[in-house]
Amino acid sequence: MPHILAHLMQRGPRSLGATSRLVPAASVPRASTYPSARRSALPVVHSRSHSGCGCRGASRKKTAYIALGSNLGDRVAEIEKACAEMERRGVRVKRTSSLWETEPMYVKDQDRFINGACEVETDLEPLGLLDTLQAIERDMGRRKLIDKGPRNIDLDILLYGDETFNNDRLTLPHAGIKEREFVLRPLAELIPSKSLDSSKPWKLVQDYLNDLPVAEPLSTLTPLSSRGDPLTALTHGKKTQVMAILNVTPDSFSDGGRHNMDNMAKTLRHIASSGASIIDVGGQSTAPGRPEVSAAEEASRVLPAIDLIRSLPETRDMVISVDTYRASVAEQAISHGADVINDVSAGTLDPDMLQTAGRLGKTICLMHMRGTPRDMAQLTSYPDGLIPTVAAELLSRVEAAEAAGVRRWRIILDPGIGFAKTGKQNLEILSRLDELRSWPGLEGLPWLMGASRKGFIGKITGVTEPSQRIWGTAATVAAAVQGGTDVVRVHDPQEMGAVAAMSDAIWRS
Repeated sequence: MPHILAHLMQRGPRSLGATSRLVPAASVPRASTYPSARRSALPVVHSRSHSGCGCRGASRKKTAYIALGSNLGDRVAEIEKACAEMERRGVRVKRTSSLWETEPMYVKDQDRFINGACEVETDLEPLGLLDTLQAIERDMGRRKLIDKGPRNIDLDILLYGDETFNNDRLTLPHAGIKEREFVLRPLAELIPSKSLDSSKPWKLVQDYLNDLPVAEPLSTLTPLSSRGDPLTALTHGKKTQVMAILNVTPDSFSDGGRHNMDNMAKTLRHIASSGASIIDVGGQSTAPGRPEVSAAEEASRVLPAIDLIRSLPETRDMVISVDTYRASVAEQAISHGADVINDVSAGTLDPDMLQTAGRLGKTICLMHMRGTPRDMAQLTSYPDGLIPTVAAELLSRVEAAEAAGVRRWRIILDPGIGFAKTGKQNLEILSRLDELRSWPGLEGLPWLMGASRKGFIGKITGVTEPSQRIWGTAATVAAAVQGGTDVVRVHDPQEMGAVAAMSDAIWRS
């Protein structure tokens, strides 16, 4: 979907019909990784004597692309349940697109849809795959009451290998794929350089998307919790969400030792009254030179704090993020009520983290860092340029997360202010965030910015005491909002909430 957010259909999307579906070619990496287009033709496959029986081919794995849609109930949960059901029935979900919120098409008097697509690997024949998807729809309670009307789940085959297929139940590729943005946009995230038509092998998925009439821009949707508002990274008028920092550590650089179970309820009520929507709980300092504590010690700090947040009427419905790079701590925190994993290492410090996040089905923030908190200050050389390198290294972590089972719609990015960056490099990121947001392969993902009270602010402003760096922090929050940040992580949620609100009014109204 690179650089084409203005090219949208006049008609709002909805899910595909149950009897007509599409077929893509073998897996093609993102255009950002493989810029040269793959232009394979689609061989025609006529009706097969065994194709309706649901048989599996002998060791014959095929790559297919499935459209995902829902506009009833917890839409994200329904789509994720459907993906889990595919996995359970032997259809491996390899990659997913973002989720896109769309207006209904055809039948207008219904709720907005969420649409996406996934790349799957299967040994089922086309009609066998269709049978499996329709069985999942039935088992999830889908009932067709109105043609093209509301549905809790809609699963459609878009492409199947490089093949075309045509009978009374199934058409591959799907007849309407080239005209429907709600199909093309997620598909373009997965296979932008794929040809759909053997008679026009030079015309790619991305080209069909670019050719659509200009309409109201769509946005991706990233869920945080069932209680909180999702992030909509591409919505012009989006509200910046404020993440309040709650460090339950004795040695954090700014507020170490300030928060304990005796005074925490008062702190939490203040956070709730400030307008923050997210609380980020951390039990291990990642400031340079701080000693590492054991996983058991870290958990003993964060779990009681999470329990308290969930017990207070003022905070029980707020989104909770756990700031940890340990999979075991993250899993325990989720079991106690945390919603989001905030990993400063993007899964590099614990090989189990990404797989754990994927298994738990929770949103994870992947931050750019090199090395560890103890040696990152020596890893600030970017000979190929700061922005291109940070983008490339983050893209590799996104791909690692996807390979570990994290859905693309469950990923947030953080450029890592102060982590393997000099003061000058921190300023460059703040002034060029829009370039990172639009980097090929990273488009549509939401961003978190955490510059609050950091050392480079003190050096520029001359304020040595971190807790007094409020004015310098305010400038970084304004810059982050101007650059398109979705979440600002701050120590002073009331003051920075006001800065974010004013910045939103200036740049996002």
